[in-house]
Amino acid sequence: MTRRARLWVLAAGLLGTAALFAAACLRMPPFGGTWHPYGDRAVAAAIAQRTANTVSSVNFDQRALDTLGEESILFAAVLGTVVLLRRTPDERRVAPQPASVPPALRRYAITVLPLALLIGLYVVAHGQLSPGGGFQGGVVVATALHLLYIGVDHRALERVRPVGLYELADGVGEGAYVVLGAAGLLAGSAYLANTLPHGTFNTLASGGTVPLLNAAVGMEVASAVVVLLARFLAQALEIVDEKTVDEKEEKEKE
Repeated sequence: MTRRARLWVLAAGLLGTAALFAAACLRMPPFGGTWHPYGDRAVAAAIAQRTANTVSSVNFDQRALDTLGEESILFAAVLGTVVLLRRTPDERRVAPQPASVPPALRRYAITVLPLALLIGLYVVAHGQLSPGGGFQGGVVVATALHLLYIGVDHRALERVRPVGLYELADGVGEGAYVVLGAAGLLAGSAYLANTLPHGTFNTLASGGTVPLLNAAVGMEVASAVVVLLARFLAQALEIVDEKTVDEKEEKEKE
């Protein structure tokens, strides 16, 4: 296909998208009005499914397939990072030097770490009840672990962060979301349909499949962020070029 033909195809696609967008905007309710059909339906569906947090109801019940796509994008990003940042034959791994951290910063990091970790787990577990959920809580959990890197050093972080296990947990979290979707099919409904018992409104056991999907996303997101940061930190702090190492050793000998 020539460059001119590609431009014509692009122009046709853009015109079609613009026409659909304009048609959708013409049927939107006026700005600042009181008629919100989607919001009203979303709230009604959340209450019917015993999910106090309407946003989680939308993410993990009404539009659970969209969330599966978003989670899969993160999973693919981690997989690509692991492949691209793997150690090449002309690179060598060198242990990073111990960091010099002010005592006040060290005490702060060690004190805040368990609190941040607990908050992250709380956000994941209560995603169907209050603002938050698997995505937000997973990021908090991963960030909490890296307080060791800020307040101590990279070696301390490595001791509590076996990358292989987090890579496995990343795959398990992604797979759990996919497998939980089959519950709807087994119940004779649609894939990812909320067919489990809904429980009592505003309790941890409410929401049917929503808390389970939240937990799967929390595991996947937390593990994915840990693996991503591990690969980038290793590339920045531990992986050096063989030529650079040889030059440094020659200078030390001189």
